[in-house]
Amino acid sequence: MKSRFLRQWMDAFLAEHTLRANSLIITIYGDAIAPRGGTVWLGGFIKLVEPLGLNSRLVRTSVFRLSKEKWLVSEQIGRRSYYSLTATGRRRFEQAYRRIYDDPRQEWDGSWKVVITAASNLAPAQRDVLRRDLLWQGFGHIAPGVLAHPGADEELLLDILQNTGTHDKVVVIQGRTLGALTSRPLQELVRECWNLDAIAEDYKRFADCFRPVARAIRAARDLDPEQAFCVRTLLIHEFRRVQLRDPQLPKQLLPSDWPGDTARQICSELYMLTRLQAERHLSDVLETADGPLPAAAPYLQLRFPDSTGEAIKETA
Repeated sequence: MKSRFLRQWMDAFLAEHTLRANSLIITIYGDAIAPRGGTVWLGGFIKLVEPLGLNSRLVRTSVFRLSKEKWLVSEQIGRRSYYSLTATGRRRFEQAYRRIYDDPRQEWDGSWKVVITAASNLAPAQRDVLRRDLLWQGFGHIAPGVLAHPGADEELLLDILQNTGTHDKVVVIQGRTLGALTSRPLQELVRECWNLDAIAEDYKRFADCFRPVARAIRAARDLDPEQAFCVRTLLIHEFRRVQLRDPQLPKQLLPSDWPGDTARQICSELYMLTRLQAERHLSDVLETADGPLPAAAPYLQLRFPDSTGEAIKETA
């Protein structure tokens, strides 16, 4: 039986939030379809997303655009179209979602990755692309022509430099903070380079939005599969939106009451609470050219590995 509370909550959420169809479809493919083989019949997908406010025409237009942008690839079998994430789409998704399911903020040893673009032979357009990609990955401007991040992933940084064709046109340095990792000058540098106040407000809004949902699902005797899928999708879509603006700074550089920690706890717990029924709904609605969806890949079980089952109780 469907929950009246969840139905009302979803109606209010969809009325208050403008969901871009392209972005929501990528969320669903990356979060739900990729672990189940990655390819589904378009007709089933249209039925899947209808409760989220996407009609058939909008879905068909969006998947066509995503195919043009190399996110999706289609295969026609008889009169049916099947859509899959491209290899490029999978790589983009994995880069974006690596920091969603696994908290990347490990204990920081004071190291920094520094990219110096000043006095290089970069063309203006190339410099703009590099700057955009680095900022998107959480780098901050610490001086003119100098971008840095404490604890950035080296493999990801090298991937950015290769993809932008700048690996032999900029200077990349790894340095280390000398002295206390929580010193006042360091904290002031962080405040100047990253707008943490705005990100903190986003996390607070996220927590306020999904905390009552978590409470309701914990109190329910059962959970409708369709509602479980919708809640999980909106949860990850909204958490992704905030996460992609979060520079993912080490905990030593963040306030002790950083609201991102509470938001991650709620997201992790709610994802666990909805996972089984959401997967059941995917199996009921979606199909491949060979029939039913395959079983979920083992890595689905490894998402949010630090979930304790207690965060919602503590934050409710």
